[in-house]
Amino acid sequence: MRILGIETSCDETGVAIYDDEKGLLAHQLYSQVKLHADYGGVVPELASRDHVKKTIPLIQAALNDAGMTKDDIDGIAYTAGPGLVGALLVGSTIGRSIAYAWDVPAIPVHHMEGHLLAPMLEDTPPEYPFVALLVSGGHTMMVEVKGIGEYQILGESVDDAAGEAFDKTAKLMGLDYPGGPLLSKLAESGTKGRFKFPRPMTDRPGLDFSFSGLKTFAANTIRANDDDLQTRADIAFAFQEAVADTLAIKCRRALKQTGMKRLVMAGGVSANTYLRHELEAMMKKIGGEVFYPRTEFCTDNGAMIAYAGMQRLKNGETTDLAVQAKPRWPIDQLKPIAKQ
Repeated sequence: MRILGIETSCDETGVAIYDDEKGLLAHQLYSQVKLHADYGGVVPELASRDHVKKTIPLIQAALNDAGMTKDDIDGIAYTAGPGLVGALLVGSTIGRSIAYAWDVPAIPVHHMEGHLLAPMLEDTPPEYPFVALLVSGGHTMMVEVKGIGEYQILGESVDDAAGEAFDKTAKLMGLDYPGGPLLSKLAESGTKGRFKFPRPMTDRPGLDFSFSGLKTFAANTIRANDDDLQTRADIAFAFQEAVADTLAIKCRRALKQTGMKRLVMAGGVSANTYLRHELEAMMKKIGGEVFYPRTEFCTDNGAMIAYAGMQRLKNGETTDLAVQAKPRWPIDQLKPIAKQ
């Protein structure tokens, strides 16, 4: 089975073709970073219009890369939510329309399920069950995963997601958009121990997250100190260290609560090398394993949507001709896939 996956939930247009026997056959990605940079963040209307321009050419490029035509495609998977409603409608409309025109089934895919399953694209994928830490610009959540569609949310952010806090703190430091990766780069020159940031919500039971206060603490620290490059690097280091420690503490707590020793991390922030190092060290101490996708599949991409869609199409799931976007779509509302 060969599935064409389309991802247009925010500011990246992703298209991929996945074969259930041969794996990933083609992968195309266009980022809108330059388009939104002048505004310091994603402008939804501009994002939607750019998806309209880029999606069809990327589909053709993916088919060319795979040496295929439309007749070689067995199904279409597209991101239906969560995300920006206008952007979602572009991918959903194109995906559903192409499926109708090509006479193949279509399946709407949950964006965060795509991220959660992205590590399955690797040569050594994790086995079920596991605890998943999903960290991106719009979401931070801890999920107990017993199988595809068998998700229990253990905790989630009550305000800013981790990636959002990275970007907002970077903006406070005068870094360009998107600021998260630039803040992490700056932190590499930082001095450990000069500044001490809090580890929010780790002094109480539970697995929920809160990063807005950490962003405020960073703002106050920036205002109270000299604005030289080394000071900014030291603040960046302290901020990143606090986020990574907070996530590691919550992961350790979730693993203990579930009795598991297998952790999956996915989403844009999972590309952060410092966070990866911290979680690897933690899992080594408790005799467990941590899995995450390669860097190019941490951010939004069509490959994860094609893979997730393939699993659901093989399970017999399809959608009718109605096009529906779900900007809010709890992941624990998804149907479990029958075990083979």
